[in-house]
Amino acid sequence: MGEVAAKMKIMPSDVETDLGKLKEQLRAAVPEGSEIYGEIVEEPVAFGLKALIVTVIVGDQEGGTEAVEEAFAKVEGAENIQILELGRL
Repeated sequence: MGEVAAKMKIMPSDVETDLGKLKEQLRAAVPEGSEIYGEIVEEPVAFGLKALIVTVIVGDQEGGTEAVEEAFAKVEGAENIQILELGRL
C-alpha cells in the first residue's frame, strides 16, 4: 500500500483564535496511521484572519483523508477544513 499527501487548509473560528494552541491541538488530533509532514504554515486570508496550511501523510486506501478531516473538525477553534491538494507519494 502506498501513501498519499494531502495539503489541507484549516480556518480558525475567528481572528482571536490562538493559532499556536490550535497547531498543538491539530498535531495531537492526528489519527493513528497518519502523520503531519513538515511545519504547519500560517497563511493570511483577510482582515487579520490567518488560515493554517497542514500537509498530512495518509495511507492510500478508500476514505484516506476522512479520518484526519473528522479528527481536525473536532478540534476546538477549527471552523472549516478543506483539501487543497492531494497526490500519491
